[in-house]
Amino acid sequence: MPAAEIRPHQDGWFWSQDNLRLHYREWPGDDPARPALLCLPGLTRTAADFEGLAAHLAGRWRLIAPDLRGRGESAWPRDSLTYVPLTYLLDLGRLLDAAAIRRFVVIGNSLGGHLAMQLTTGHRAAMAGAVLNDIGPVLETEGLARLRANVGRAANWLTWVHAARDLQARNHAAHPDWTLRDWLAQAHRLCRLSSSGRVVFNYDPRIADALRLPGANAGVNLWAAFKGLTGLPVLSLRGVLSDVFSPAAQQDMAARLPDLMVATVPRVGHAPTLTEPAALQAIDTLLALVLEREHP
Repeated sequence: MPAAEIRPHQDGWFWSQDNLRLHYREWPGDDPARPALLCLPGLTRTAADFEGLAAHLAGRWRLIAPDLRGRGESAWPRDSLTYVPLTYLLDLGRLLDAAAIRRFVVIGNSLGGHLAMQLTTGHRAAMAGAVLNDIGPVLETEGLARLRANVGRAANWLTWVHAARDLQARNHAAHPDWTLRDWLAQAHRLCRLSSSGRVVFNYDPRIADALRLPGANAGVNLWAAFKGLTGLPVLSLRGVLSDVFSPAAQQDMAARLPDLMVATVPRVGHAPTLTEPAALQAIDTLLALVLEREHP
């Protein structure tokens, strides 16, 4: 589809079980018989991260991308300890109902990939496939510590260029080939203007609270959740420069799920943006397999 014909997203809203007004973006598709693509962003990210993927799939697939609670245009809860996977999963169940999604392929970036695996506990029958972007049941300790150290940090900048330069300085290793234009685009995906006109992160800094509790990861068996994907077309993407998701972890996933599709994205760390040629080619292959399974 020519770029001029790419349709803009539509905004949708729904209510959580604890009465928060939550937001999602929808890019319509022309074929209602195809499963929707449920696109789940990372820990500090928003639905804006999927604009590039939506442009690539323009009109062929329906994409739904939520702002998780406390991010983007979604409301912030009073209780910061609701920033946990169980609550996110309850919110996603409400989203599936609100957006009338009966069958879907889940595409999860980082935290979104963890949620993608855990959706098998309540929504496995509705799942038609999954993409796990630079994430798996096992994460690298140093990379995870780096991510946690950056979550919730206070930051504000005078201009978008200042924000872009700071993001570049802190995250250059993940995207060594990006130009200032790329970092400016990243800043606009990550940040917003405050009431005082400063550039600030577009999320509630208290999302870090639950991560810092002792035993924050206790009781979560992501290998069991991953096993729930058995029988579905599943793609594991890994950024070659990732310090969060190792080649060994990806190989272990492939050994436990023999039909797993595996792809790597060169010159990218945590996490690929899903606009890289290698990522798009792998996603296109996965979606073609989904269609074969759905309409043999």
